[in-house]
Amino acid sequence: MKATILAVDDEPAILIAIERLLSGCGHQVETASSGEQAIDRLRRGAYDLVVTDLTLAPLTGMDVLRWTRDHANETGESALPVILITAYGSERAAVEAMKLGAVDYLPKPFDNDELVRVVERALEERRLRRDLQLLRQEVSDKYRFHNILGKSPAMQRVFERLRKVAGTDLTVLILGPSGTGKELVANAVHYNSPRRRRPLIKVNCAAFSSELVESELFGHEQGAFTGATRARQGKFELADGGSLLLDEIGDMSLETQAKVLRVLQEKAFERVGGNRTLNVDVRLLAATNQNLEALIAEGKFRQDLYYRLNVVPIELPALGERAGDLPLLTEHFLRTTAKKLDRPRRPLSSEALRCLVEHPWEGNIRELEHAIEHAVVLADGGTIELEDLPASIRGTGSGADSASMDDAPLDFKEAKQRAVDRFEREFISRALERHHGNVTRAAEEMGMYRQHLQLKLSKLGLDPRSFRDR
Repeated sequence: MKATILAVDDEPAILIAIERLLSGCGHQVETASSGEQAIDRLRRGAYDLVVTDLTLAPLTGMDVLRWTRDHANETGESALPVILITAYGSERAAVEAMKLGAVDYLPKPFDNDELVRVVERALEERRLRRDLQLLRQEVSDKYRFHNILGKSPAMQRVFERLRKVAGTDLTVLILGPSGTGKELVANAVHYNSPRRRRPLIKVNCAAFSSELVESELFGHEQGAFTGATRARQGKFELADGGSLLLDEIGDMSLETQAKVLRVLQEKAFERVGGNRTLNVDVRLLAATNQNLEALIAEGKFRQDLYYRLNVVPIELPALGERAGDLPLLTEHFLRTTAKKLDRPRRPLSSEALRCLVEHPWEGNIRELEHAIEHAVVLADGGTIELEDLPASIRGTGSGADSASMDDAPLDFKEAKQRAVDRFEREFISRALERHHGNVTRAAEEMGMYRQHLQLKLSKLGLDPRSFRDR
């Protein structure tokens, strides 16, 4: 890696030697003969590395180091790597500099080959950190969309469609089984749209009778029905300029469907019991866990409304169709639940982890979230054990079923084992990443013996050294 390096020393001969040595390695080297001059150069230029004498005056190499750290904190940039060259007797100051963030130090007189090695190592670490920062940003952009988590191919297709449709004003129909996160998708569409500064109003159509849902949607005038003691705005009015989510729209009556269709076509409606026409500008989002085409065939849903709603459909997969996301979701719920309940963040035992992997998750992400909340509340020890999980979860994949596993087809058992290995690999990888490859600390966090974790690492083909710079 060819880099721009700032060399700082008040002895001209040493400065010339450093410049010639590092220039000979292909780097561009600029020089400064004092701490003040070095800081002035750093303010005006872009550098990849600083090599500075410690015992400068009046501003020392330590002052130059502090300036690079303060500048990084102010700008949010990564701190420049700084290598210190120390005179005899200043080792204690050099150790203090290391605590402040210096990447290394060399005594005077320094060995040329050693200086080159230290410089190349520091530049390589800087390059790796930059690459990791870019990768983390890429992963964050790719796997997250306003609290929606997932890296499976099925979820990547959802994210791709979200990115394309969110910035438009098109009607979106969100489809998927209960518990898959349809409301989160509606949030993502609205808060990534030009309407994000206006309200997102939500109505659960299944929570009201046909009469009440119309009052909820369109509002009512005073005296429109028994109990209507005053006029009331409906959700369409409240959402004016923003977005309106009609959740469980498959449960809406045909009469109400006709009125919603009119709003979509004319952007106008009347309150219940009123004759004054109100105009609104609303982006409509609709969600359902039902098959609307089947409801159309049964005469329970209007085909013309379906065509109006189905401009851009987003179909959410069941959790069973995105098993690769289970570790990501589990860790997310473990962390957020522990924070919400002010509990320590406990890892899962291997038995609890295996149980989660083998469970069918018919309730999807909502069921997983509730299971983790249940376990976090009940757990007393250092880890979340199998018995901390809800009984409905332990009923599948626990001891009762494992006895019959010997009778299961070989390919099924192998598939389950691969799923468990995949979960464990990601779970352990994240612990190692948090502790920068420190096996002892990762094992403590997961409630495992260090030797047990080392065996797991060997079995899963994980090298803890690869996590040290993360």
